[in-house]
Amino acid sequence: MEIAQSTNVSDYTTIADVSETLIYLLRSNMEGLISPDSIILFSPGEIEASDSVRLSVFLFQIIENVHMKNQEMQKINLTKLKYPPLILDLYYMLTSYPSSGIQDKTDRTKEEHSILGRAMQILYDNSIISGSTLRGNLKKNDQELHISQTPLSLEDLTKIWNTFQDKPFRPSICYMVNTIRIESTREKDAKRVIERRLDKYIYKV
Repeated sequence: MEIAQSTNVSDYTTIADVSETLIYLLRSNMEGLISPDSIILFSPGEIEASDSVRLSVFLFQIIENVHMKNQEMQKINLTKLKYPPLILDLYYMLTSYPSSGIQDKTDRTKEEHSILGRAMQILYDNSIISGSTLRGNLKKNDQELHISQTPLSLEDLTKIWNTFQDKPFRPSICYMVNTIRIESTREKDAKRVIERRLDKYIYKV
């Protein structure tokens, strides 16, 4: 009997690896516009005016993918089964910030828009991430990430920003990254079929 096993083995670091991959992708492609160090993985609610942040990437929601929830158990060998992986969709918010050295308010706003526009261009051109761009265990396990823009209403965006006390609303864009796998560590004994009953007869296997 052929034993089917998953080739994309991942672990609990997967979420962190996805976040690191996004930061790496943006830093690698925005160096001509802003410093790579000014692109950070951080909540806008914790960024101060004195920080030299120009673009923040914030993981604001994690949802289990319901369409891929009821998968079959994976065969390890003839006597062991492993529970299917946890499949997640990750939601990120990108927020741009102007340079503190620009005094003209219009110029500051134009720079914010340029930073956000470039980030959107990068994610649009790299909507499928694979190969050497992947970080951590994603790279080791040859996974593939899919990025798509998530349109949020002004009301939903406002709800997010209202959680950041005393922080003014800033230009932001949201994305979903899928399909994220976290392998289960649970296993189950697989009992062999030793007999099959047909009507009144029993056939030994």
